[in-house]
Amino acid sequence: MSVGNTGDVGEAGSAGSAGKTGDAGNAGSAAGVSGDAVAVGFAPGERDFGLSTRRARLKWVVVVHAGLPPGRAANAAVCAVAPTVAAVPGLLGDAAADADGTVHPGLPWAGCSVLVADSAALRTVRAKAAARPDVFVADVPAAAQSTRVYGDFLATVGRARTEEMEYCAVSIVGPRNPVDRIVGRLPLMP
Repeated sequence: MSVGNTGDVGEAGSAGSAGKTGDAGNAGSAAGVSGDAVAVGFAPGERDFGLSTRRARLKWVVVVHAGLPPGRAANAAVCAVAPTVAAVPGLLGDAAADADGTVHPGLPWAGCSVLVADSAALRTVRAKAAARPDVFVADVPAAAQSTRVYGDFLATVGRARTEEMEYCAVSIVGPRNPVDRIVGRLPLMP
């Protein structure tokens, strides 16, 4: 899995390569990605739980490969979401307590759409998103579902060129209008 465009990926960086962080030692920079990243996320005072998800400044979309069977599609989406939540501040709302006092962890207060695309469209979405310094990208290369040892995953991804990479899912967070243009009219996951 690779993550990028975050300014500082922290723990998410250990999950794979990080792009647009300004760190010359990461795979994103090694691939020629510039270090002029913009931190993507919500400021602490910006979270507005009374706001419609359609009015939030940032939009979060996960695009999953349409050809994956349901279990692998769910796995790919979750694997793309994990580094996104870790790297993009303010995505989750506060925990909710029910009438019995049981606490339920916070969910994405600004929403998260899950879309589907074929292999070519998924690659295009990832490339367009990665080209924007104001959009966070986390992807799940197909090698994530064909290897059982993380070191093997790293080696497999390390041998592939970006333009040849097959993806199971891509998670992107960025300004609403650019994200809408990046994903176009991709359908919601059925």
